[in-house]
Amino acid sequence: MLSLVIRNANIVDGTGKPAFKGDVGVAGDRIAAVGAFEGRGEVEIDAGGKTLAPGFIDIHTHYDPQLCWDRNATPTPEHGVSSLVMGNCSISLSPVRAADRQRLMHLFGSVEDMEGRLLESTVPFSWESVPDYLEYLGSSLGPNVGSIIGHSNIRLYAMGAACQERAATDDEIEAMCSVLREAMAAGAFGLSFTFNHFDEHGGQLPCYYADRREKLALLNVLAEAGRGVVEVAPNFFKRDMGLPTVDEWGELALETGVLCTLSPILALPTMPGAWRQILERFDYWRAKGAPLYAQTQVRPLDMTIQLSAGSTVLSKSSAWRRTFEATPEERLALYRDPEERATLIAEGQRMKAGLAPLTVKRAHGAANAGYQGQRLADIAEAEGKDFFEAMIDIALADDLNTEFGLDGFLHSDEAAVAELLQSPTVHIGSGDAGAHITQFAGAGDTSYLFEKFVRERGDMTLERAVERLTSELAAKWSIKDRGVLAEGKFADLVVFDPVTIARGDEQWVDDVPGGQGRYIRRPQGVERVIVNGETLVENGVYSDRQPGRLI
Repeated sequence: MLSLVIRNANIVDGTGKPAFKGDVGVAGDRIAAVGAFEGRGEVEIDAGGKTLAPGFIDIHTHYDPQLCWDRNATPTPEHGVSSLVMGNCSISLSPVRAADRQRLMHLFGSVEDMEGRLLESTVPFSWESVPDYLEYLGSSLGPNVGSIIGHSNIRLYAMGAACQERAATDDEIEAMCSVLREAMAAGAFGLSFTFNHFDEHGGQLPCYYADRREKLALLNVLAEAGRGVVEVAPNFFKRDMGLPTVDEWGELALETGVLCTLSPILALPTMPGAWRQILERFDYWRAKGAPLYAQTQVRPLDMTIQLSAGSTVLSKSSAWRRTFEATPEERLALYRDPEERATLIAEGQRMKAGLAPLTVKRAHGAANAGYQGQRLADIAEAEGKDFFEAMIDIALADDLNTEFGLDGFLHSDEAAVAELLQSPTVHIGSGDAGAHITQFAGAGDTSYLFEKFVRERGDMTLERAVERLTSELAAKWSIKDRGVLAEGKFADLVVFDPVTIARGDEQWVDDVPGGQGRYIRRPQGVERVIVNGETLVENGVYSDRQPGRLI
């Protein structure tokens, strides 16, 4: 007897071919039958004509710390995701020496906006090596997880403080290769770099100091392993850096045969059309045979700024970054100090144009209730204040908890995003779920793809959207036996209603250890998510199962 049968489904099998009516039978963790077949299951589920598809794959998350306190990586599975990849942008939780744990936590803070207090209280650091970490990680998982190893980690592990000072020696490069070789043998998913972030002091991250010898040597380790991807966060926000970066990694991908993915490529209002030039350069290298891909996100980039929690945008300024690194009491004192305020206002001027659409999204006290929904620029003008002076005053009246909203300031040209989403050079990723949790909800792009670009705009068929999130990624990223509804494949499945699926409104929840909170989105229309043959989520409620595995 089959362990599970899903009946009366509109099957979209992940290959891109037209949907068809039928049933799917599961035996253990594998799909045993698709279409029409005899026999019943120990568990029978009526899909009620809803869409049954392979579980979605999210290739760009930062759930490394969260999985230490939340093995389900909520809320990503609620959006139909059965497999995720983390450790992007050069930062992972291993390898790490005991003496370097504080340094690593600072790097997580500067790159992913994760507070050191949270990592100190939730990450056990009962490991040093990648194999020991993967053993800890794989002991219980809700979704399937691929764990990329950060280049910053490997460099810090091999070089200590010198990792942010100079190029590596031959011996140091060999030490890094040895660590990566051991990691891949233990089941690591690949290697990640970033050239789009700074440390907590505004300095360059370890990746910046790696020369071509080092990068080539590390990619050759993946080539020897015969698997693994390289994720790179380039600085596409500067026009003069985009094309040279594509050329560098196109050349490395061509030389080693290792898949390299650059994330994110976005439609930027300050550089209209620049993404087309960048894609043309990707296509140049792909025509030569380089396994080179871009990543883009589905949604416009909305962001919330709270002076109590920090801000990626404001942290570009050393003065603002200094306030975010202070304790809550110290931070209040800095914002009240006349000299410090003057410095913050002065350093904010170069960011003012980009922050012009900022609104008072949510006030927490009666003193600011009248500001809610207003543009900060209008408030400042009406009160005869500088833009940043008004921001600080409003925040102080709210114990710094005022939520300032910056909606759609990047990647909001839907026609341009639709073109990116349909390009064979571009994979759907870059969502950043698990990171920047006090600034935006990174989970939900899968739901938004169907809501916006399939149902509302009609840019993509249902079958093509499913293919983009499943078999296409599984094939290119070597995620074996997943991404297709076919006999013998792993039973990662999602049942959803294409008529109602939506990412849901952004909401604040106080579910982070230590009394902290985060932004999330709870979807509509996703009815069931099955991982390796077992239900993980049903109508937004998690089972007590932990069926996920390392991929």
